[in-house]
Amino acid sequence: MWDKKNSLFIKLSSTFQGQVCGLCGNYDGNGKNDFTSRNQEVVVEALEFGNSWKVSPSCPNADVIKNPCTLRSYRQSWSLKRCSIITSNVFSACHSQVDPTPFHDACVRDSCACDTGGDCECFCTAVAAYAQACNEAGACIKWRTPDICPLFCDFYNPIGECEWHYNPCGYPCMKTCKNPSGTCSSQIPALEGCYPKCSSAQPYLEESTMKCVTKKDCGCYDGDGTHYNDGEVIPSKENCQTWYVSTF
Repeated sequence: MWDKKNSLFIKLSSTFQGQVCGLCGNYDGNGKNDFTSRNQEVVVEALEFGNSWKVSPSCPNADVIKNPCTLRSYRQSWSLKRCSIITSNVFSACHSQVDPTPFHDACVRDSCACDTGGDCECFCTAVAAYAQACNEAGACIKWRTPDICPLFCDFYNPIGECEWHYNPCGYPCMKTCKNPSGTCSSQIPALEGCYPKCSSAQPYLEESTMKCVTKKDCGCYDGDGTHYNDGEVIPSKENCQTWYVSTF
């Protein structure tokens, strides 16, 4: 799952355990061998491990990165002040579940490093990573405010309507035109984001328009995920057959 910005969540079924490799480790339950290089050698240095998984040999190797707060000392006090939210009472319900120290340190480093525009985005992404870890541990934290990394959902709302709302720990399984039953894999965790509140009169979310609709207005999707409205013709590869969308 990708938030189309800086966060990417990958969750594999247990059937893949021990069957994968790369930057995310091999998923065998042993964290000590996650730094396995492309040559199947367990290495110690993160740079050696990362460089072994370059997409192309022509890509330059990554170099040792100095502490960004040392390189940009003028950013350090701002970063420490902002990132202190992770160790503050805002996240107190999570501190016993997920150690905040590595997340706080990563937040400070990232916030110091970001000084070319989008400063707050690096800070917000770092805090959101801790909030997600808390969420997965069973501690839902509502940390965003109008002044701290606000997330506005009004973009999806038609003028005069208010279907979309922010939820720090929403369940992403809902009735949609693609999934009218509203059943999903139990492995999908609760996620932060904008969620629709569809009425009983229009209980389905049409993902192509991001609006709540009736079953009739859903149309249908073909095997490739292409959407067709009611009455449209669906191209067919089978001889002498024409398919029409009709919702009863």
